This record gives sequence, structure tokens and C-alpha cells, in this order.
Amino acid sequence: MTTDDALLPALEARVRARAHAGPSACPCGTATLADRPDTTVVRHAGTVAKAHAVDTGPAELALRVTAAARLTGVLLPPLAEAPFVLHGRLVTYWPYGEPVDPEDPDAAPWEAAAALLARLHRTPPPSPVPAMRGPVKAARAVGRLLDTAPHHPATAPVLAAWSALPAWARGEAPMPGPARLCHGDLHLGQLVRHPAPAGPWLLIDVDDLGTGVPAWDLARPAAWYACGLLPPDEWQRFLTAYRASEGPAVPSDGDPWPVLDVPARALTAQTAARAIARAAATDRPLDEVDLSLVDACARMASAAPQGPHC
Repeated sequence: MTTDDALLPALEARVRARAHAGPSACPCGTATLADRPDTTVVRHAGTVAKAHAVDTGPAELALRVTAAARLTGVLLPPLAEAPFVLHGRLVTYWPYGEPVDPEDPDAAPWEAAAALLARLHRTPPPSPVPAMRGPVKAARAVGRLLDTAPHHPATAPVLAAWSALPAWARGEAPMPGPARLCHGDLHLGQLVRHPAPAGPWLLIDVDDLGTGVPAWDLARPAAWYACGLLPPDEWQRFLTAYRASEGPAVPSDGDPWPVLDVPARALTAQTAARAIARAAATDRPLDEVDLSLVDACARMASAAPQGPHC
């Protein structure tokens, strides 16, 4: 059994013991919520254990977990323990929250997500806190594409769109200021109701939390809207709620695209890079959504900036 093979059963044993004050034997089962090379998450009763990516820095993670504990009503608070190491991976404990139902798109909590983001962006960053990792993660996705599918026919337009971005959006230079507290990887999978199942919505996942350009947190839904993957009414619900909550990432009225353009382009390239890499790894053709992202990158590489050109 390799270290990676051993991680999941060890994590299950730890979360089972953490969930119960007495002996670990109990009638409730342990569920695997995610098991990817960069993240393993398991749940037992009301406790969730997350094994973070191998390259997660312990000092940075500790700062992000501490920040989450202080941001009451915005981020899901961690359980009391500090991160610990298990089979070479940093692990944190969290309370269970009820996630967004992917089978009920009409109930997507766009307004709640926008209000939480606006509140996060308005909050003075705790000191110290690392930089938001969004651009670095985007760069890693493009790097994986180069490693796994450099000759795929869809790779070239993604690289062209990526190379047209400013250095900060590619993780090669400091982000422009003024810096705000940012989530760094916002999508609907990053919201849960806590206490489950009907408590208020809260943001989860602190791996990319930090200071940076707040428009990055609006960029994924903006990119989906621009590429035709998010209906216009849902995008307007999100943007209107963010502005109503006095979010500072975009102007309070008027055209938001001069601010959103670069982050939305970066998220489009990142998402396309991941899609191509996944398809290449499983030797399957790109699906309709994948192709729409690649087509968007092809248009981005030649389009003028500052507009929803996907």
C-alpha cells in the first residue's frame, strides 16, 4: 500500500474518532466527499476532515484557518484543532454543512453567494494573511495542460488566450491594489448551509483565501455568463445582489466589464486548461462545454479587452 493508498482509510479512522467522544465503533458510516490528487475529504456524522494538497504550506494554511475562525457569519468556522500531518498531508477538521443541490439549479443561492462575497471583500484583512492564490492556481492549471497535453489540438488557443493576459493574472507579478480580502476560488460548490440542513449559507474552502483583487471572486460566474454557460438572469441576480450588498469589486452601477475582463479571461483559460487535461488523461473527446471554453479562448486571443467577448 502506497502513502496515497493509505491516506483515505487513515483519514476515515481519524474523522470517526474525532466525531465521537467515546469508542470509535458507532452505527453511522463514513462518507468520502472528495478523493482527488489535490484534496481528500471525508465526513463522519457532523465532522468533516480535509487532507489538503501535498504542496500546501503549513504556516499559510494555519493563517487561513485562523482567519476563517474570525470571519463569523461569512466563512464556515473550523473546529478547534490546528492543522496536523497525516501520511505527509496537512489535515483540518470542519463541521458538516449542507451543500448546494446540483439537481436543483433553480434554487442556486446566487444572492447569498454575492452577499457573502461583498461582506468578505468589505472586511479589513486580518493580519497577517497570505496573498489570494487564484492567479497561482490558474497558472498551475495551464502548467498541467503543458505537461499532459501539449500537442492536443485545443491547447494552442488556450495558451494564446493565457499569454495575452497581464503578468499579475498569470501569477507572475504582484496583484494590483488596493488589496482586499478574497476567497480565491468562488463557485457554488463553495457554499454550505450550517448548521445543516437549513442554517444560513456560509463560504467554505480556505485554501486560496487571502488578499488580492476582489474581482477575481466574481470572475468565474462572469466568465460562465460571457461564454453562454450561465443564463443572463442568473448572472444579473448575482451581480445585482453583490452591488446591493455594497461589494467593492465593481462599480455600484454602469458597466462592470472594465474591472471583470481580465479575471474572467483568466478563469476561462484556467477552466479550459483543466477540461483539456482531464479529457486527455481519460482519452476522451472534448464535450460541448469543453468546446465552448476552447472556442472562447480562441476569440479572447484576438478580441479587444474590456467586454464580455466569450
